[in-house]
Amino acid sequence: MFSFILSMAFLILGYFIYGRFVERVFGAKRDNTTPAYTMRDGIDYIPMPWWKAFLIQFLNIAGLGPIVGAILGAAYGPVAFLWIVLGNILAGAVHDYFSGMISIRMGGLSIPEIIGKYLGISVKQFMRGFTVILMILVGATFISGPAALMASLTPDYLTKNVWVFIILTYYILATLLPIDKIIGRFYPIFGLALIFMAIGITVSIFTGGYIFDIPEVWNNMQNMKANADKFPLFPMLFVTISCGAISGFHSTQSPMMARCLKNEMEGRKVFYGAMVTEGIIALIWAAIGMSFYGGVQALNSAIASYNGEATIIVREISYTTLGTLGGVLAILGVVAAPITTGDTAFRSARLMVADFLSISQKKLSNRIWISLPLFIIGFTLTQVKFDIIWRYMFWSNQVLATVVLWAITVYLTQLKKPYIITLIPAIFMTAVVSNYIIIAPEGFHLPHWIGLLVGVIIPSVCMVIFVKYLQKK
Repeated sequence: MFSFILSMAFLILGYFIYGRFVERVFGAKRDNTTPAYTMRDGIDYIPMPWWKAFLIQFLNIAGLGPIVGAILGAAYGPVAFLWIVLGNILAGAVHDYFSGMISIRMGGLSIPEIIGKYLGISVKQFMRGFTVILMILVGATFISGPAALMASLTPDYLTKNVWVFIILTYYILATLLPIDKIIGRFYPIFGLALIFMAIGITVSIFTGGYIFDIPEVWNNMQNMKANADKFPLFPMLFVTISCGAISGFHSTQSPMMARCLKNEMEGRKVFYGAMVTEGIIALIWAAIGMSFYGGVQALNSAIASYNGEATIIVREISYTTLGTLGGVLAILGVVAAPITTGDTAFRSARLMVADFLSISQKKLSNRIWISLPLFIIGFTLTQVKFDIIWRYMFWSNQVLATVVLWAITVYLTQLKKPYIITLIPAIFMTAVVSNYIIIAPEGFHLPHWIGLLVGVIIPSVCMVIFVKYLQKK
């Protein structure tokens, strides 16, 4: 109980204290004119009120991630609270803030171009392809999942492929139309719905007595995951919970809102604030996950009985704790939320391709011919087994976060600013992703001790390279 309450308090304090420190490190200035005005095109560069940009950013980065990931992460026990709090404040929110603010200073450029500026042309060329592929994977994942769910809730003639076509049609419109036509109008509503859903679950945690079943961190620091030997806490927890702690996908979304902010001083509220809000939601769902069935062991049993389909657990919790309203919000959470992440993934992919090909997006024809191949590949991937795409997306997502943290570290170094704030998270995430790919089923599937060894060697090599870079500077 106290671990949950303290974690919530630390996240909120983190926004006001550490978030303000990060803002000072960057050096946000009220007088700087933002790309929303200097590059205004009526398509992607459009000035927006900060509260609308915040809700769009929040929904872009959240989707289903801080709900499903938090529930699956809660199976490891209350140590998940520590990762959400520390990962969010010290890594994820910093990652999101700098990726958005550097983009503002660079005219709204997408994240591969930012990476290339600070890590070199070779890394840029690789990350251009890698990031676009990740965006397509995210988009395909969030077509396939909601389509399968809608097919199970509707008449037989509305098959999964029919719903894939319907969702894909929406994605095309959201990708091609000006950002204020669909995204700017409906995302704030969906964003508020996710927040209200979390508030309702929080009230139920206290009024329904679930608060007393939430285990304390200090009594349960061990790995409580079923078959813990196959799912070691490090690195599995740090990949399972990405949204809510740190997620590379967020860095692809921040430049989208960097093109819409009216003032640099709004950056902390929009970028850092949206990430902290996502962390709070992840905390809430991790807490209800640990307590709803009567404990962490019972949650593990529920996950096993539902074959890992956490969306079923989401619906069950929502219906039980919130009644009819919960049912509506559950459908919104497991259908609308991932769809609103998938469409901005494709939109981000379009902007990335346009940036590295230097193609203006004012003409509709330019937007169409860039987007068409992306959607063809995305549709093809929907025919692949869902959990395969999901697993590869997990790891790719955290690899991107790691690379972005290194790029920000070099950026801070060049400006002679305290780069330690991103260097430590960069080293840690390098250890996570290098360890994970060695032991994961979708990776090399080698023994854990080899993963730990690689998880020490790779970050050490990166650190040596960075030290030599400092000496050269």
